[in-house]
Amino acid sequence: MSLAHNHHHHAHGDLTNRAAIASVTMALFLLALKIFAAAETGSVALLASLADTGFDVLASVLTLFSVRYAAMPADDDHRFGHGKAEALSALLQVVLITVSAILIAWRAIVRLGAQEQTAHPEYGIGVSVIAIVATLSLLAYQRHVVRKTGSVAIQADHVHYQSDLLLNIAVIFAIVLDTMLNVRGADPLFGMAIAAWLLWGAYRAARLALDQLLDREWPEEKRQRFIEVALRHPELRGIHDMRTRSSGAHDFCQFHVWVDPNMTVAAAHDIMDEVEQALMDAFPGVEVLIHPDPEGHKDEVGYIPSKTIEHDKDSHD
Repeated sequence: MSLAHNHHHHAHGDLTNRAAIASVTMALFLLALKIFAAAETGSVALLASLADTGFDVLASVLTLFSVRYAAMPADDDHRFGHGKAEALSALLQVVLITVSAILIAWRAIVRLGAQEQTAHPEYGIGVSVIAIVATLSLLAYQRHVVRKTGSVAIQADHVHYQSDLLLNIAVIFAIVLDTMLNVRGADPLFGMAIAAWLLWGAYRAARLALDQLLDREWPEEKRQRFIEVALRHPELRGIHDMRTRSSGAHDFCQFHVWVDPNMTVAAAHDIMDEVEQALMDAFPGVEVLIHPDPEGHKDEVGYIPSKTIEHDKDSHD
C-alpha cells in the first residue's frame, strides 16, 4: 500500500471518527432535553422523538466504535482492511430503528384510544425548537463527512438525524393542533406517521449496508469514468474483466488490460504503474490491481476496446 493511500486512509478515518464523536455528543444532549419535556407534557409525538433519540445514543456509540475499527489499516488477517465493520454497524442500527418505530406506533395506538390531552405544551415546543437548530448543524457536518469519505456508518447515522429533524417538526405541529387548536387525536396520529418514516429510513439504510456486504459493483457512471481515465494511457489497447467493490470508505478495483504482445515484462510493469498512478490521482484512496494481457487474448469478459471509448467521446463533443 502506497504512502499516498495510507495518508488518504488515515484522513478518512479521522473525519469519520470526529463525525461519530459529534453524533454521540448531540444524541446525549438531545436525550436530556427530551426526557424533561416528555415527562412534563405526556405528548406521544414527543415520546416518539425521545425514544428515537434514545436509540440514536446507542446507534451513535455503535457508529463510533465501528468507524474506529473500520479505519484500522489492513493487516495479515484482514488484507482488504476492516471497512465492512461499518456496514455491519449500519445493519445493527437498522434493527434499532425498526424496534423504535414499532414501540412508537404501539404507544400512539394506546394514546389514540385514551384521548388524553398534552400538558405544558410550551415545554414540548421549546425543546423541539432547540433540537431542530442543534440537529441542523450536525446534519450539515455529517453531509460533509459522507461526501469526503462515503462512509455507510455515518450515512446510516445521518438517516437517524434526518428523521430526528422531522420528528421535532412533527412534535411542534402535533402539540399545536392538540392543545391550541383542540384537534383531538392529532398527537398520536403524528406519532404513527413518525413511526412510518422511521421504517422507511431503516429500509434505505439497510440497502446501503447490504450493497457493501454483498460487494455490489460501483454505479455505472463511476465505472465509466474510471475506464476513461485508465484508457488515456496510449499503450493500453483495451480493458476487460473489471470488478469493483466498496468496503466502508474504501474502494477496490481490479481489471485486465490489453498491451502490445511484444512488450517486455519490465515495460508492461512500468505502464501498469503509470496507469495506477493516474487512477489514484483521479480517484484518491482507491486500491487498484491490474493484470496485463497480450493484445488478442481471447478469454476476456466484458472487453472494452480503446476505440469504443474514443468513439463515445467524439459523439459527445
